[in-house]
Amino acid sequence: MPSPRIFYLLCLLLLVSSTTSAQTAKKGAVTPNTYVNVPAKTGDNVPKLLQRYGLYEFECNISQFFKINGLREDYRLRSGVAYKLPVLLLKYNGKSIRSSVDIKDWQTAKRIEAYNTFVVSQGLRAGDFRSTKQLWVPWHELNCPNAGEATVAIVENAERSLDENMAGNTAGKGLRTFPIFGKAYEKTPLLDRKLKGRVFYIVSGHGGPDSGAQGKRGGQTLCEDEYAYDVALRLLRLLISHGATAYMIVRDDNDGIRDEEYLRCDHDETVWGDRKIPRPQKERLQQRTDLINNLTERHAKAGTTNQTLIEIHVDSRSHNTKTDVFFYYRPGSAASQTLALQFHKMFAQKYLRTRGQGGYTGTVTARSLFMLTQTVTPKAVYIELANIRNDWDQQRLVLKNNRQAVANWLTQVLLSQ
Repeated sequence: MPSPRIFYLLCLLLLVSSTTSAQTAKKGAVTPNTYVNVPAKTGDNVPKLLQRYGLYEFECNISQFFKINGLREDYRLRSGVAYKLPVLLLKYNGKSIRSSVDIKDWQTAKRIEAYNTFVVSQGLRAGDFRSTKQLWVPWHELNCPNAGEATVAIVENAERSLDENMAGNTAGKGLRTFPIFGKAYEKTPLLDRKLKGRVFYIVSGHGGPDSGAQGKRGGQTLCEDEYAYDVALRLLRLLISHGATAYMIVRDDNDGIRDEEYLRCDHDETVWGDRKIPRPQKERLQQRTDLINNLTERHAKAGTTNQTLIEIHVDSRSHNTKTDVFFYYRPGSAASQTLALQFHKMFAQKYLRTRGQGGYTGTVTARSLFMLTQTVTPKAVYIELANIRNDWDQQRLVLKNNRQAVANWLTQVLLSQ
């Protein structure tokens, strides 16, 4: 018979253990740290597997994958072997995601819901969490900093390998939701998969503390970063609708695609991963090139060979100078030059139809701009849309149909490659 003191300590220890277990169970886990298990396919490596499940954009997911599978940091996988994904399998209580996971943040819950919708839509799991009572919670949502990009990361993430039966689905069935496009445009159809396997990095110039060039029209201020951003978003939406993997590097969660003539100037833009944009220009550009280079190298390791960087700006010259859309390409890069020339040819043809004898004076030039020379993406083109200070050029910026036309023409070229 243990002494009263030892007996008391044993009871206290059991009480603490019981309380801890109850608290763990309260988190909604079927059992603590139960992970989703999936088999690797032929040709899979770690990037491909995690990309397929929308998990590769967060470093902590990658680290957790190696940890929970007891693997060294070797990207090779064995075909047919089941691996644990950094996705917790939790019990859905039939009431709400927040109460099931024991979280308070509504946006996190919505992202978890979006992830569950994504894995079902891609044929990665059978049955909705509401019917199966099993909720998939990506590791990054509860354990990684800057997980606010998860909703878009799910659908803009690296190249996905679809099963043959999925590839046979009618392309346009159902609409996918991309909140970054705004309420009016967030429902985006999958028209086809012509751009499947291709990766695009879309960068709108300036943003955050730097609004870029400015012009005046009708008593309103036109800010370069807002108009470049709107055209870039329209291009991104078209690329995604054709099955591309496309990253919007500069982001504004409040704006979306806007149809107004005068786009409100603000300074709340961030870059991919919810990173604050630095004020000094060199730091700002370095932040973007580092991000793009990191993503480019990841995709290259995963076997992606067709990657393209497109940066969009609005020019600024004297008030009386009219400019047409013109293009810069990376010096010494035949692939970049070819793409810029293809863009130029398309715009010349379109201008001929819309302007008639007005002609087109846009140019194609090699230029050693930081974003062209310091990035490693195989193809890179830098686009200047118009002179934001010229009355005539401003019409191409303030009219939504003109902004959409630019995105349409760029997409036509990319589809033809």
